[in-house]
Amino acid sequence: SSAMADPCAQFKDMKSYWDIPGMKAGVVTGKVAWNLLQFCKAKGFALPAFNCTGSSSCNAVLEAAAKIGMPAYIQFSEGGACFFAGKGLPNDKGKLQA
Repeated sequence: SSAMADPCAQFKDMKSYWDIPGMKAGVVTGKVAWNLLQFCKAKGFALPAFNCTGSSSCNAVLEAAAKIGMPAYIQFSEGGACFFAGKGLPNDKGKLQA
C-alpha cells in the first residue's frame, strides 16, 4: 500500500501566509481558510481563536493581530453572537437560530 501524500507539503517552502493563493487582508473563507490551517500545520504553529463578546473585544483582537502581523480567528458562541447582533435577533436559549 502506498503512503498517503502529506496535504501540507505544498506549504512547507512558502515564506509567509501571504503566499497562500487567494490570501487577502480581512475575512478569509472556504479553500483559503483551509489552506491557512494547512500552512500553520506545515510551519508548526497554531492559529489562535478568541471568543469575542462585543465590538471592543473584536477590535482588540484585530489590533493585536495587525500589530504582530499574524492572523487570528474571531469566534462567537451562539448566545454571544446574538448578544453582539443586538435585539434584531432572537436569543431563545437552547433553540438553534437559523
